[in-house]
Amino acid sequence: MPLSNAFRPRIAAKLNLLYPGQSAEVLQRIDALADRYRPRLAARDGALWDERSVILITYGDQVSSADRPALAVQDEFLREFGFDDLLTGVHLLPFYPYSSDDGFSVIDYRAVKENMGDWPDVERLSRTFELMFDFVLNHCSQQNEWFRKFLAGEEPYTQYFHAVDPSLDLSSVTRPRSTPLLTPFETDRGTQHVWTTFSADQVDLNFGCPDLLIEMLEILLDYVERGAGLIRLDAIGFLWKKLGTTCMHLPETHAVVKIMRDLLDDLAPGTIVITETNVPHAENISYFGTGDEAHAVYQFSLAPLLLDAFATGDAGPLLNWLGNLEYPGPGMTFFNFTASHDGIGVRPLEGLVDPDRLDGLVEHVRKLGGRVSMRRKPDGSESPYELNITYFSALNTPEGLPPEVHARRFLTSQGIMLALRGMPGIYFHSLVGTPNWKEGVAETGHNRTINRRKFDLDELRDIVQAGGTAQKLVFDGYRKMLGIRIAQPAFHPDAPLEMVETGHPSVIGFERTSIDGSQRILVLANVGTAPVELDLTALTDVAVATDLLSGQNVDSGNRVVEPSALLWLT
Repeated sequence: MPLSNAFRPRIAAKLNLLYPGQSAEVLQRIDALADRYRPRLAARDGALWDERSVILITYGDQVSSADRPALAVQDEFLREFGFDDLLTGVHLLPFYPYSSDDGFSVIDYRAVKENMGDWPDVERLSRTFELMFDFVLNHCSQQNEWFRKFLAGEEPYTQYFHAVDPSLDLSSVTRPRSTPLLTPFETDRGTQHVWTTFSADQVDLNFGCPDLLIEMLEILLDYVERGAGLIRLDAIGFLWKKLGTTCMHLPETHAVVKIMRDLLDDLAPGTIVITETNVPHAENISYFGTGDEAHAVYQFSLAPLLLDAFATGDAGPLLNWLGNLEYPGPGMTFFNFTASHDGIGVRPLEGLVDPDRLDGLVEHVRKLGGRVSMRRKPDGSESPYELNITYFSALNTPEGLPPEVHARRFLTSQGIMLALRGMPGIYFHSLVGTPNWKEGVAETGHNRTINRRKFDLDELRDIVQAGGTAQKLVFDGYRKMLGIRIAQPAFHPDAPLEMVETGHPSVIGFERTSIDGSQRILVLANVGTAPVELDLTALTDVAVATDLLSGQNVDSGNRVVEPSALLWLT
């Protein structure tokens, strides 16, 4: 059966924008795809999300052991330590054969990298966890067969990439890097200057070519057939290129995302589309569309604002942002996270903190052994793009905190994130409290390696079980916190959040109420270095009796919130 009557006209309208004069033919090809895949796909089970929805962000070979498939080894580790009861999903960062950037230069979209295993290993992991696949669709590796055929002049691959006259003015193009936008390659047609947004090894794909769109839609459906319940669209904002523009968030880019959403809604309803755009907040949330685009967007402003609050002891900018944050509406949510395989983006701070405050945050990261990656602006100058540091190391101080204090401070940052409205994503290195991997940076020469360390299984077991270390305190504390968090209806992603004015710039306060109104949780956290006494009865009419995290009874009235303390009161 081809596209249904509900979705065929919607997709047709978007194709008219992308491929005027060719849209009818492209629609027929999408019809053929739908006819082929419909019997092989099914609706995703259950609701989109609930309070149990917590996603682990990890590499397929994050944990390895001898010659065993790394996916199987990681599955063993997660189940050994009870994460099959604490997490609903696992976001597998690109697990396909690649040539650089730890996966984000895909050589073959339809294969599993040999050291990680094969498709049966992916399927086995999907029996325990719902999987998010990473769809790297802005660019591929220069070793990809498509690019080799481009170089050789084979059709239709000569149209799969952007060859641009280097004499043209490209200064208006938004850059996430300070490397050249165009990279020269020798082809059978002579030297071609090819668009490479992120690096010379990551060649941008040309979605202006209908053949490429069909190929990528087929890969998308193949991923769902192989077990993806969630699809992450990597670096989606850069997708469509049009000279004379910024080449960011163009209407055509949104049209491609909407086509993918329509196709999934038709053939595999409930499959969640998540967009990743490391940009200022207003641009980021544009990918919700009108409820017809992404189900979830990465909440990029949270990580730097939360770090700024702890670094300065002043939660003002974070509280101001949270107080003005509008929830997108039914069927949409934020993907809350503090760390990922990339650095901490600072473009999402634009308009939220003043330049001096941003400079202070950059200096804070440098003092803690972090790196700063730059981007080139249209005027040719450079400015910070991301802060490369593990979030655990970023929550230390230059003087160095005792292990128990450091662990508590870090866990408080994570507990704030877990309690906010939205679906939480936890990077593997946050789960185990990994410090900066400076040796890795020295080996690769890449700033991002600092938070991309991989582990041997026995080594990792030793790290998380070694008594008295900050890493063990984080690992045990995080597991305990997750077990409490997933049992609270008030932490459902759709449950309302109301800010609570504490009267102290160092104390964050907000209240979550379950959808049915049966549970209310008052969340308090002190990001400062001094204790703060609060009158709970003046903050809320919640008759608090228990701190969920400690299990201790709480009297309504005056309460001292210690430095780096986190309270979930109900």
